[in-house]
Amino acid sequence: MEQVIVIGAGPCGLSAAIELQRSGFDPLLVEKYNVAHSIYLYPTYLRFFSTPELLEIGGVPFATPNEKPTRQDALQYYRTVAERSGVRIRNYCEVTSISRLPEGGFRLGIESANGNNTPLDTKAVVVATGYFDSPNRLGIPGEDLPKVTHYYKEAHPYAFTDVAVIGGNNSAVDASLDLMRAGARVTMIYRGTPEKQNIKPWVRPIFESMVEKGRLRVLYESQVVRIEPAHIVVRGKDGETFEIGNDFVLALTGFRPDRRMLTDLGVIVDPVTTVPAHDPETMETNVPNLYIAGVIAAGTDANEIFIENGRWHGAAIAAHMSAKRRSAGSDAIEK
Repeated sequence: MEQVIVIGAGPCGLSAAIELQRSGFDPLLVEKYNVAHSIYLYPTYLRFFSTPELLEIGGVPFATPNEKPTRQDALQYYRTVAERSGVRIRNYCEVTSISRLPEGGFRLGIESANGNNTPLDTKAVVVATGYFDSPNRLGIPGEDLPKVTHYYKEAHPYAFTDVAVIGGNNSAVDASLDLMRAGARVTMIYRGTPEKQNIKPWVRPIFESMVEKGRLRVLYESQVVRIEPAHIVVRGKDGETFEIGNDFVLALTGFRPDRRMLTDLGVIVDPVTTVPAHDPETMETNVPNLYIAGVIAAGTDANEIFIENGRWHGAAIAAHMSAKRRSAGSDAIEK
């Protein structure tokens, strides 16, 4: 039986595994894709708002010539940390199920990329699965058409085409400006008003200028109600619907943590905030020996937890598990 399995090898999961390793445990990291997959999904040319120091984990310096690290800097850094730490990692393995064992501990169903399914038993679990696998779906006809995506990588494939960007906050605004510069004809559709947009202060003047000059079309208090192969159907603020010719749709409406793994095990989720029940001092949920780390501990506003603060969850978990071990007087983790 494993001592502890960490699900998710993003920065917060990797940090948790390293802290557990330093506390004398031998954690196993299980990752559906590869290390820092969520960062891999970021736009190709993304630059972080944070400084390198705020993204560091495991005491490994984040060396980069850039004041604000790029996506590529971060991918290289977290690969380096994973390699130097020596933490055991099973990548391209998906946890398909978790159940509680009668004698204590958990059984995980784990499916590898080649289809093999091998159950693993463990005394403790840390769920650090992030949210990038779970975009906020629109729930409208046509959302599953090939021309629709919830992820934005770069502008070049969309040059000289008609692109609808659904959403109006930072990611949608950044993508719209990027697409515009590449020659795409962009229409942004946003449910809210200009005052409700969450836009970085240094980007807002540029965005507003492009809208005023007619280089970006923005439909406020509007929403896409249907997506067709050659057009989209939009309901405007007056309640009337109309069609817009369209080649691609970027539904940049954000992401949400998938907490089904937790609720299936009996973790209580607040019906209003959607925060899983846990002790913020230890990150243990209401289910003994089941911990959470990273953005999955956040509520409806997933932006409450970033790498900058989620990276400390691992230290709290390791300290709590170490205290349990000391109180038990052995290497066991008591119920």
